[in-house]
Amino acid sequence: MIEPPALRMQQAFAAALLDPERPMPQGLIAWNGADPAPRFAVYRNNVVVSLVSALAGSFPVVRELVGEAFFSAMARIYVAQHPPRSPVLADYGDTFADWLRHFEPAGALPYLPDMARLERARARAYHAADEAPLAAHAMAARLADPQRLPAARLRLHPSASLFDSPFAVVSLWAAHQGGGHIEDVDLDEPEAALVLRHDDDATVLPVPLAAGRLFRLLIEGRPLGEAASAAMACDPAFDLAAALSLLIAHYAIVAWHPTGDDS
Repeated sequence: MIEPPALRMQQAFAAALLDPERPMPQGLIAWNGADPAPRFAVYRNNVVVSLVSALAGSFPVVRELVGEAFFSAMARIYVAQHPPRSPVLADYGDTFADWLRHFEPAGALPYLPDMARLERARARAYHAADEAPLAAHAMAARLADPQRLPAARLRLHPSASLFDSPFAVVSLWAAHQGGGHIEDVDLDEPEAALVLRHDDDATVLPVPLAAGRLFRLLIEGRPLGEAASAAMACDPAFDLAAALSLLIAHYAIVAWHPTGDDS
């Protein structure tokens, strides 16, 4: 299929806009007949700076870990390679964590991609759809019927996701929020967290690895009994009651189907 000239022009314009190594596309003119090159340079700089600023706002801890200058240079490379696919700047950066895994200059910080993944999970949680939690009386009725618990399927809030990492990314993130000292974090310690929106804020709840296994499977739609068994295989001392209590305390359960259906 042959692309029309107007589309080719738009593609060339977009590519040159995000890549300072590319020359200005041929055929551009200024409305007053002036040289379009300076105007294009200003426009290019404004667009790139805006996208870099959007990334800086979405990944503040990543920026702090590598420093302002390094982050800005790194972000400019990412912007050139991954232009936005959505007009919503809050959506920009979904591929940033995966991109970081292959960005060799940041290889000295192997936990950096996971930090970006955690910060992205918070952003998605903040902008996720809302849904009312399951009413207290309905929750009590479900818990009062233990024989049906193994087959039950719990649906968590749309903002909920499970984050885990072979590094102590959760503690490192918390230290950057004033929750502890960075020098006390053992980076080689695996950690997990439940990320969800609560009280109009995206919350990062540190959880034991076994509880994280439970929550991940529940989010995937697995029955409670299957998820609990997997959690106990991870840690025989796993406390199912404590894990469910955490979900209830943070209004994370929006539906509880006793037999896997809507009954």
